[in-house]
Formats: sequence, structure tokens, C-alpha cells
Amino acid sequence: MGLIEIELFATLDLVGQAPGGPEEDPAGGFPFGGWQAPLIDEVAGAQIGAAYEGTDALLLGRRTYDLFASYWPHQKGGEDGDIATLFNSVPKYVASRGTPDLSWAGSTHLGPDLGAALREVRERHEHIKVVGSLDLVQTLLREGLFDRLDLWIHPVVLGVGKKVFDGGEVPANFTLLAPPAAGPSGTVYLRYALAEGAPRTGDMSAPDRGV
Repeated sequence: MGLIEIELFATLDLVGQAPGGPEEDPAGGFPFGGWQAPLIDEVAGAQIGAAYEGTDALLLGRRTYDLFASYWPHQKGGEDGDIATLFNSVPKYVASRGTPDLSWAGSTHLGPDLGAALREVRERHEHIKVVGSLDLVQTLLREGLFDRLDLWIHPVVLGVGKKVFDGGEVPANFTLLAPPAAGPSGTVYLRYALAEGAPRTGDMSAPDRGV
């Protein structure tokens, strides 16, 4: 059974909208498109590259798919050559209520029953990456339809924009898979796995807490 792994770039206030460029997602007049670009350093770049090793499928929401389909098929060589080769070669699965244009080679539109569709995708692949796709991520978080969450937290606060956790999430536990890693720009990389059970509560003033 394959793993569904969410890859997200977020600010300190957990805004995940349009990190890559001004035209990525201008919905609602978002004024900070491309906020991640000034904070990319060699450490973060290496982390991102390593995170995609072994990826054998992409799971994308409609907006992210359309953006990627207009860009990555035309990229060859250069700084993004390895990512372009990967994205262009692996199967792409699109979660959308509409009828997306599937002109990007290797693309498949998932059916209306997302849970059933993802079970089939898990049977075919080992490491399925969800990139961007905040609306889809909200559904995956709410339904528990994922296994891992890779989160890059960047040292900026925007105050506006779509957030990673924006309401409707189900209480859940996570396990840290590796020590947090920070780069020179102040970006912190966190790798979590979804854990069993619901969050517990306690009393910080209890005697066994030493308070």
C-alpha cells in the first residue's frame, strides 16, 4: 500500500497561498504571490530535492494541475531540470469536480468518490506526492486521506491568504519523523507522519508534572 505525502510551503502564520510567483493564485487580490522566492537557499533547495526522491506519482488539485501543466512540460535542463524530468515522467492524478484538460502526458482525472479513487492509486504506487493544492489538502486533512506531511515554515508573516489549516480539520496526532532542519534563511523543515488516536488532554498543575 503506497503512501500519500503532502508537501507544503507555509509562512509563520501558516499561509500557503501562491508561494512560487505573483500569477500563481491571485484569487481575492492576494498581494504576496511569490513570497517564498526570496527565502530559498541552498539548504532548502537540497531538502526539497531530497523530499521528491522515490516519488512515483503526483496528486494535484485542479488549480495546481492547470498551473503545472502550463509550465513543467516546457522545462528541460537548467536549475529545475531534475524536477521537470520527474514531474513530466510520473503519472498525474487530478482531483476535480469539473472536467480538466488532461493534455499533460500521463494525467488521469479521479472519480467523484475520492476515497475509493485514492485507494486504487495507493495500490499502484509507493510514494504519491501532493504538491500545493490547498483546497485538496483541506479535504485530505479533513478525511484523513494522507500518511505524511512535509512542511517548510518560512520566517515571514503575511496576515492574509489561504492557510494550510483553515477550518474543518479533524483532531489528529502526528509523529515527528526526523529532527527539524533549518537553513540559513531561517526556513524550518518539519516531517510528520499521521499517527493513530485523537489528541489527549492533561492538567499542567497535577503533582506528577512537578508544577
